[in-house]
Amino acid sequence: MDLQIALLLGQDGVTNGAIYALLALALVLVFAVTRVIFIPQGEFVALGALSLASLQADRLPGTVWLLLAMGALIALIDGSTALRERRYRRLPLILLVNCGAPLLLAATLLAVSSAGLPLPVQVLLALMLVVPLGPMLYRLAYQPVAEASVLVLLIVSVAVHVTLIGLGLFFFGAEGSRTPAFTDVSFEVGDTTLQGQTVLVLVASVLLIVGLYFFFERTLYGKALRATAMNRTGARLMGISANLAGMLSFTLAAAIGAFSGILISPITTIYYDSGFLIGLKGFVGAIIGGLASYPVAAAGAVLVGLLESYSSFWASAFKEVIVFTLIIPVLLWRSLKTQHVEEG
Repeated sequence: MDLQIALLLGQDGVTNGAIYALLALALVLVFAVTRVIFIPQGEFVALGALSLASLQADRLPGTVWLLLAMGALIALIDGSTALRERRYRRLPLILLVNCGAPLLLAATLLAVSSAGLPLPVQVLLALMLVVPLGPMLYRLAYQPVAEASVLVLLIVSVAVHVTLIGLGLFFFGAEGSRTPAFTDVSFEVGDTTLQGQTVLVLVASVLLIVGLYFFFERTLYGKALRATAMNRTGARLMGISANLAGMLSFTLAAAIGAFSGILISPITTIYYDSGFLIGLKGFVGAIIGGLASYPVAAAGAVLVGLLESYSSFWASAFKEVIVFTLIIPVLLWRSLKTQHVEEG
């Protein structure tokens, strides 16, 4: 391996690591707020990329039907509850949010040619299709068992993951999709060519992380999430809704996942089940951070990206094994250093 190859591999590793870092941050956020090990995080990556590819091919993304179905189910559940409690004034808002907004989005996509829209508009539409699935998923699958043990929540996550993969296959088929590059610009750095797409991924990832930092530090909802993550019982006593915190954390996780999928869609071919492996590598980074520390999780995810990149050069057939083996010493170290407490 010469210096040029090492730099190219490092470039790929940092690019992948930036995506894994975003997913690791989302996993840490969801676990800290809701105690859910969010295995389906990677599915939002695949849904975001495939939805954008469908829009650019002037096809109606299958996520439209998923959004409509989940919205209708939530409207039925919440509407029945409102009727039973005689809170009739809530019904118009429930129908508008869960049925009206998805129907309006679907009608818009049917009325216009999405392939002719500017790229920023296509990206915005893809995010509008995928991001609402996060809070809807929380409302349907996790909110009813929010007080259950971590093991039960993990089993629910596995069930949701399998369901979303099956729906992804049904809506998008087994063929992979790849979007055109967002930019063809390249930069010469010494003997190495730095691709504009790589720079775009890195800059967008950094901006998103900075945006999350200001959200948690400067906004009321961000501070409420931080309070819930630090002490759920104390946050409830201070009037912070656990359900609102859960839905907000899932919204952020879905947004991060969908945005990550859009970023990597020109770099790699995305299949309906590609998100699982990508999310799992983000999970390794989150485990390095103990599912608690955001900076350590992000650094661990970048380490995963670099390890994957250099492993693909030295032992490409075993790169996945090498990456996931990293989790063993980390778990062993934390097992030796952490006092075990049985959950009641």
